[in-house]
Amino acid sequence: MVDHRRWLDLLEEEDLAFLKRFVLASGSLKELAEAYGISYPTVRLRLDRLIAKIQVFDSQQAMSEFERSVRALHADGRIDQATLKQILKVYREDKEKHHDAKTRTGSAAAGV
Repeated sequence: MVDHRRWLDLLEEEDLAFLKRFVLASGSLKELAEAYGISYPTVRLRLDRLIAKIQVFDSQQAMSEFERSVRALHADGRIDQATLKQILKVYREDKEKHHDAKTRTGSAAAGV
């Protein structure tokens, strides 16, 4: 399932605001930290998470909207790696189960 929306369209308003401030600060993380009133390492972490999120959204790898959303949550630091893996494992197992059930139903209906 390929999502033809642009990565920019998939970002949340908070991400877009951060990106705008980053550009207006000419990419200066120090200036951005001062504008937000937070430390440089915190701004760096926020930028790294935004980069990871954009990479997920911009990926040419075919993935469902669900998988893209879960991977974005991980990139945003809202879920950890172990949780991401467990969610995707259960999702893929469930998807495979439904695919197998459809295949059996289709074969039976065709008289195979």
